Amino acid sequence: MELDGKVAIVTGGGGGIGAALAKALVARNVRVVITDLVADGLDRVEAAIDTSAPGSVATITGDAASSEHIDATIALAEAEFGPVDLYFANAGISGAPGLDVTDDEWAQVIDVNLMGHIRAARRLVPEWVDRGAGYFVSTASAAGLLTQLGSATYSVTKHAAVGFAEWLNVTYGDRGVRASCLCPMGVDTKLLRPDAAPADDRAMLMQRAVETAGRVLTTEEVADVVMDALGDERFLILPHPEVLEMYRHKGADYDRWLRGMRRYQQGLVDSANP
Repeated sequence: MELDGKVAIVTGGGGGIGAALAKALVARNVRVVITDLVADGLDRVEAAIDTSAPGSVATITGDAASSEHIDATIALAEAEFGPVDLYFANAGISGAPGLDVTDDEWAQVIDVNLMGHIRAARRLVPEWVDRGAGYFVSTASAAGLLTQLGSATYSVTKHAAVGFAEWLNVTYGDRGVRASCLCPMGVDTKLLRPDAAPADDRAMLMQRAVETAGRVLTTEEVADVVMDALGDERFLILPHPEVLEMYRHKGADYDRWLRGMRRYQQGLVDSANP
C-alpha cells in the first residue's frame, strides 16, 4: 500500500511499539489517531510528533477492546482526517502465568489480545470492501507462531491473533482488504521489561526466555520493518528473521521441536537456580 496521504488508527500508542508505529507513519505523511488506556503516554507521544508534524495526530483515551471505544476512535479519525485506511491492532497485555489463572484473568487477556482485533475488523472491513481498499495490521508475537514459555494466556491469545489475521487475509484479500501480522521476539518495551521486577519465577522465566532467544530490538527498528512490509503488502512481518527458521523447524518435526523447547525451558530454570 502507498502510505502517503492515508489515515490510520494505532491502538496501544501511548508507548512501546505503538508509539514508534505512529511516529513512523507520520514521517510517511500518514495522519494518525492514537489510542491508549492511559492519557499520559498519549500526551507525550502527541507532543513529540507535533514538534515536527503539527496537526498530524489526534488522540483518544480508552479501552482498545471496547466496541464503544472503537466506534469513538473511528468517529474521531473521520472527523479530524477522513475515512480510515489502516488499523493497527497493537494494544496487548501479557496476563498472569500458569494454570492457576482465573477465568476473569483469561477473559481480560482474550478481550484485549483477540476480541479487540475482531471488534475493530467487524466495524471496518465491510466499509473497506465497499471502497475496495483497507489495511488491517495485527500485532501478535513470535509466541503466536512458536509458543511463550511461562505464560499460557499470552501464548494462546497470540496464536489466536495470528489465526484471525490469516483468516482476514484469506477471506478478504481478493476484495481489496489487506491484512498483515507482526510477530517479533524481544522488543525493548514495558511489556518485556516492566518497571517492577517480575512477580514470580514463572514471570521471570517468560522474560528470560524472550531476552535469551535473540537480540532485543528497539521499537524504532520494529516500526521500520513494519513500514517496509506495508509497502510489499507482506502478511507475516518478522523483525527477527530467525523466527521463520524456528517456525520451519517446528513444522518439520513437531515432537522434536517440543522436546527442544522443554530442554530450553529446563536450561533457563537451571541457570536461574545454580
